[in-house]
Amino acid sequence: MMISRSEFLVRMKLDDITLDLWMVEEWLLPRRVEDDVLFTEADLARAQLIHDLQHDLGVNREGIGIILSLLDQVHGLRQALAGKVHPAEG
Repeated sequence: MMISRSEFLVRMKLDDITLDLWMVEEWLLPRRVEDDVLFTEADLARAQLIHDLQHDLGVNREGIGIILSLLDQVHGLRQALAGKVHPAEG
């Protein structure tokens, strides 16, 4: 399900400036459609993580970027491993 920018802002209780900053930092990469952007449920979860890192754990901007990069790498590795067939299964 795709979520409009306005709905995303309401659901996350974010302001436009914060969302724009997160997109400039490339912490969120919504799908661009004409003059708008669309978000997924995964984007909502990622935004909640960003919020928790900032507000609950006090992680600074640089730290958030590093954490998100590491999480993306782990996710990519899991996908790569899931695509491989084990010799015992082949």
